[in-house]
Amino acid sequence: MASSNSNNSSAPPRLVIITGLSGSGMSSAMKAFEDLHYFCVDNLPLTMLQTFARLLVPNEDEVVAIQKAALVINIRERHFLSEFPDELKKLRKKKLQPYVLFFEASDDVLHQRFSETRRPHPAESGRGLVSAAASERRAMKTLREQADLIIDTSEHTVHTLRRFIVEKFGKKAKGTPFRVQVVSFGHKFGNPRDLDLLFDVRHLPNPFFEPKLKDLAGDHPKIVKYLRKHPEVEETVDRFTGLLNYLLPFYKREGKAYLTVGIGCTGGKHRSVMVANRLGESLKEQKFDVSVIHRDIQK
Repeated sequence: MASSNSNNSSAPPRLVIITGLSGSGMSSAMKAFEDLHYFCVDNLPLTMLQTFARLLVPNEDEVVAIQKAALVINIRERHFLSEFPDELKKLRKKKLQPYVLFFEASDDVLHQRFSETRRPHPAESGRGLVSAAASERRAMKTLREQADLIIDTSEHTVHTLRRFIVEKFGKKAKGTPFRVQVVSFGHKFGNPRDLDLLFDVRHLPNPFFEPKLKDLAGDHPKIVKYLRKHPEVEETVDRFTGLLNYLLPFYKREGKAYLTVGIGCTGGKHRSVMVANRLGESLKEQKFDVSVIHRDIQK
C-alpha cells in the first residue's frame, strides 16, 4: 500500500531520502535503488547531508559527481527529528528537490519482524517492543505528514517491494537494466561466489582424455567439434538454453539487475567453456545483455 502527498514528476527524482519506522523495509528499498543505479548510502549522518548534496550540484562546467542518489536516514540519527525539516529546506534552496519516502508497517508486522531477527528496537527503553514501536510512530508523525510518498510494507515481501520500487522509480527508463553473466569454472578449484544458477556439465564427454585435445581450451575449434558430435552435448545446451529463456524474464520482473549463471566441469578448461560460450551466444540472440567469463581456462 502506498500514498502520495505530491504530484508525479516526469522523470525519476535525483535525490531520494528514505526514512520511516524501524523494521519497515528501508534497507530492502535501498537495495532496489542500487539496482536502479542510484548511489546509495545507508544511515548517513544528518550533519553530512549538505556536504553530500554538493556532489549532486553541477559545478562551473555543468558537471556533477553523482547523477542520482538514495540515502537512508532514520531515527537512530541523534538530530534527526529536530533538524531534518530544516535540512530539507536547505536542499530545496539548492534546487535538488529531495524526494522523501516514508516506510511504515502495522504493529503486528513490525513485532513479528523484530522477533524473527532478534534485534533490539532503537526506541527500546525497557518497556517492550510494542511500546517502543508506538513511541517511534508518535515521534515520526510530523515527518510522515511531510513525506512525498508513504509506503506501507505490511503486505509486501522483499521481492514485491523491490518490484514496486523498480516500477515506480525506474519506469521512465523502461525499468532497470538486466545483465546476465555466464561464468565457466572447474569444480576442483571451488565454486564461484554469488552464483544465482549453477549447471554442472561433468556428465558430458571429457576432451581431457583425448591426448590430442587435452592441452587445448574449450573455445578451440577442435574441442568444439569434438563435443558437438556427441548428441548429449547438443541436447544439454538446448535444455539449458530453454530453461534460461523461461527463467530470465521472471528474474527481470522481480527487479533483479544482475544474474550470474555458473557452468562447471572438472577443471574448467574444456566442457564448461564450450557450453558457456554456446549459452552466451544463444542468449544474445534473444536480445539479453550477456557477458561470458572463463575463470579457470588457463589453469
